[in-house]
Amino acid sequence: MKDTIAQMHGPVTIGIDVSKAVLDVHLHPAGLRGRFTNDSDGHASLVSWATSHQPGRVIFEATGAYHRALETALGRAGLPLVKINPLQARRFAQACGTRVKTDPVDAEILARMAASLQPELTLIKDQAIDTLQEFLAARRALVKDRTAALNRCKGLTLAVLKRQSDQHLKQITAQIKAIDAECRKLTAATPRLKDRLDILTSIPGLGKITALALLVDMPELGSMDAKHAASLAGLAPVTRQSGQWRGKAFIQGGRAILRQAIYMPALVAIRFNPPLKAKYDALRAAGKPAKLAITAIMRRIITIANALLRDGRKWTKTMA
Repeated sequence: MKDTIAQMHGPVTIGIDVSKAVLDVHLHPAGLRGRFTNDSDGHASLVSWATSHQPGRVIFEATGAYHRALETALGRAGLPLVKINPLQARRFAQACGTRVKTDPVDAEILARMAASLQPELTLIKDQAIDTLQEFLAARRALVKDRTAALNRCKGLTLAVLKRQSDQHLKQITAQIKAIDAECRKLTAATPRLKDRLDILTSIPGLGKITALALLVDMPELGSMDAKHAASLAGLAPVTRQSGQWRGKAFIQGGRAILRQAIYMPALVAIRFNPPLKAKYDALRAAGKPAKLAITAIMRRIITIANALLRDGRKWTKTMA
């Protein structure tokens, strides 16, 4: 029987550089390269090829619509996936002294990164979460369009342009309502999603759209400890120290879109959620800047949501 790559060279990692039309792959440490089309046929061929090498990790960058079908295909095949932010891969390449940037080189860098750092595996999303993610992406784009249209409307003086602007706004509003209706229909038909949504919306200040954003943008919620949850959202303070020097801690990285989604609910909670309002007031009374205090409330909302989903129970005042 022929030895597998893993038996001959040690643990195998596969890096995949994702583009619109093709997928460049690199198998580490054997150095094998390949290219597959970024469609259903190419995904099937890639799954067969990757499975035959028994990889410990299959790593790729998050590239919006281009990686979603690939992620689904790899997940269904039971392959150990790692999805990372493109900036992480670029920083690793710079640390390795690699300046060349081509698709095959990027795939190799990803494979080496997975072998060296052994990042945590990515939770595989189910089909309902995937569908909700598309709906939310479309909804966010429509909200941006509505804001831009409202701003343009303020400077209009001609009646015909005002009429067209009103029609455009009505169309956007109708499209947002249609998406919201589809999201409600999908969650109602998915018991696990409905239960998790009910738990999140029990937190005062957290509406259904924000709760959906938490479920979609952070499906790991409920499976982590509090520090990991805050770090994943980019809400954990980063300490800066060197010798005798002590710099101010600050937040960075994480999932920016999630922080954007949780910002307004944090402001609402500061006003209408008594325990969180008390925490905010205590921070301000201690001399903390408003921005830092709001960030602390955002972090607290994430950790509460994580704890509630982990325990399968709804919010109570003692949670804050």
